Amino acid sequence: MYKQIILVRNDLKLGKGKIAAQASHASLESYLLTSRKTPSIAENWLSEGQKKVVLKVESREELLKVFQEVKSYFPAVIIKDAAHTQLKEPDFTCVGVGPIKEFEIDKFTKRYKLL
Repeated sequence: MYKQIILVRNDLKLGKGKIAAQASHASLESYLLTSRKTPSIAENWLSEGQKKVVLKVESREELLKVFQEVKSYFPAVIIKDAAHTQLKEPDFTCVGVGPIKEFEIDKFTKRYKLL
């Protein structure tokens, strides 16, 4: 089975709508990157129901750390909000990973809790 992971910064205290928008950006961008790099994985993920897991990290540093860890192994994107609504300055909000095989990504993300 394949899944996609979205990691969201919890320290920003974003509203529910903003979290949904940022997570959607991460999901779509990560899927598009995967479909360019490994189309067969993207197609399998689509046919399996597009499993997504949304996890939380507690700081900008933690988000950047996990992005650096996973991007060498898997298709991964980092999302930066433009600060037009809730944030005072542009900042990183989310990381999207995959879709990829579950057992491969779980090694990197099992320590994070659900959002």
